Amino acid sequence: MTTMTEASVGAVREFKMPDVGEGLTEAEILKWYVKPGDTVTDGQVVCEVETAKAAVELPIPYDGVVRALHVPEGTTVDVGTAIIAVDTGGGTGGGTGVEPARETAAREPAGEATAAGEPEQPQGRQPVLVGYGVAASSTRRRPRKAPQTPAEPASAPAAAIQAELNGQVPVPRERPLAKPPVRKLAKDLGVDLTTVVPSGPDGIITREDVHAAVTPAPATEPAGAPAAATAPSPAVAAPAAVPSGGARETRVPVKGVRKATAAAMVGSAFTAPHVTEFVTVDVTRTMKLVEELKQDKEFEGLRVNPLLLIAKALLVAIRRHPDINASWDEAAQEIVVKHYVNLGIAAATPRGLLVPNIKDAHAKTLPELARSLGELVTTAREGKTSPAAMQGGTVTITNVGVFGVDTGTPILNPGESAILAIGAIKLQPWVHKGKVKPRQVTTLALSFDHRLVDGELGSKVLADVAAVLEQPKRLITWA
Repeated sequence: MTTMTEASVGAVREFKMPDVGEGLTEAEILKWYVKPGDTVTDGQVVCEVETAKAAVELPIPYDGVVRALHVPEGTTVDVGTAIIAVDTGGGTGGGTGVEPARETAAREPAGEATAAGEPEQPQGRQPVLVGYGVAASSTRRRPRKAPQTPAEPASAPAAAIQAELNGQVPVPRERPLAKPPVRKLAKDLGVDLTTVVPSGPDGIITREDVHAAVTPAPATEPAGAPAAATAPSPAVAAPAAVPSGGARETRVPVKGVRKATAAAMVGSAFTAPHVTEFVTVDVTRTMKLVEELKQDKEFEGLRVNPLLLIAKALLVAIRRHPDINASWDEAAQEIVVKHYVNLGIAAATPRGLLVPNIKDAHAKTLPELARSLGELVTTAREGKTSPAAMQGGTVTITNVGVFGVDTGTPILNPGESAILAIGAIKLQPWVHKGKVKPRQVTTLALSFDHRLVDGELGSKVLADVAAVLEQPKRLITWA
């Protein structure tokens, strides 16, 4: 059962960074959707955070008025650190500036009331927040970045903001509807989404709406506007400085998904003895089948591409040679053969390399596999891949061919026994039926863990994948 991490002082409640994954110890604040003075309601998303596994939006578990944002954007904090203070009783509560979370924790122990006689939260109201709860293990805190404060356009009339700062009843402001990539685009362009006119269905702001809102000249400050109306939000970090013409180096902090990927790849490379084998294959018939399937009614509205048939070919090869679908248990000194295939698909995203997997891919028909692939790619590109979608993979495919690369020597995902790299499909001279003809050709590379996959097994799997792609009718005879 999960628990809500908060501490209350009078009418002000401190919401703490929860464990949004399984055993994660820290997260980075990517974006605040509220600021001091805003009214929030139970379940409203107040910020977006990035963990080592994915970007996640955090909802607040109660109603009230935001009094302080303790952590600026771009800061990484430990699970259990207070990140936002909300006045749930209409009192004056805390201030409206950035307050170090470690000082708040020192004055206000989690779960205790500092004011005598303060009523406890009603037992009947238990917010349901998936994955919440403080991790038991302690972690070393990263150095806190100094908050930077660029000016932020006001999202409400100046009079309403001034009234909020004076402790009067705040004017509720709805959070604009937009997908995470659109929010990131707006942030990069400096566009306030509350000023954008939506054109998408159900009032959703699109990329085109954001671009349309960008003006060549900076907006001028309204005459006579109160100073508080244009004060910068203390929790908004300044965008990264663009190196000057004489700059010779740029340092980029390693964190989030990129940090986790680096650690996993180093661990895999120096733990599993890698072997990589290659095969070049004529995929002309496979490419013709792709075009035929695009016209098939069963695949109407689905994504049909060479990756779909290569994934199916790998699944067929695994069915013929199930020992390739295994993992190495170092503690027990056992090989664990999996009787299911969770097929990982490596996806390059703005946040780094993600490898979500299709659960029980071995049991899916070709149309079902096409649908799952389409959903997986769309979710990854939108930055909505959940931590659960990246766990439990057994075998992975990485398509380096989309970058024009002929092939590669991929590193295994930790806990997996094999990974297949797909090279670019190019028109090349090829001996076909005794004559040199232009054919569509690609090179496949299969890396495997030599502790549990010997050369014979790895070669048979790779040869079967190539045979299916050369003669796609084997999908019927071998499946």
